[in-house]
Amino acid sequence: MSVVTPFPRPGEGRQVASFDRREFLTILDIYGRMVAAGHWKDYALRMDPDVAVFAAFRRTAEHPEIRIEKRPLLARKQGAYLLVAEHGQVLKRGHELKPVLAPLERRLIRLVRD
Repeated sequence: MSVVTPFPRPGEGRQVASFDRREFLTILDIYGRMVAAGHWKDYALRMDPDVAVFAAFRRTAEHPEIRIEKRPLLARKQGAYLLVAEHGQVLKRGHELKPVLAPLERRLIRLVRD
């Protein structure tokens, strides 16, 4: 006979920090607009037990220009979301994702002439 391996139940085994569907769509929305504007060309995802990271690159072979991090353990203290610059400087931190992404939104605003 065959051996049946059960699926892990919630609360069992290794928990991994991750972006939920709504958060990921918000991040991909701004990523798509930055690609269309010519700022970014590539992205990477990393999901560890304590942190989920979305990194955006200008070119593939360099350090990420921006990292969006979610740290669930800091949700009640400083806020779960971080916006980190290329050299590790924390640009914004907060409890909600959209206000943390506001500095990226400002980069997309351009003056339109008549």
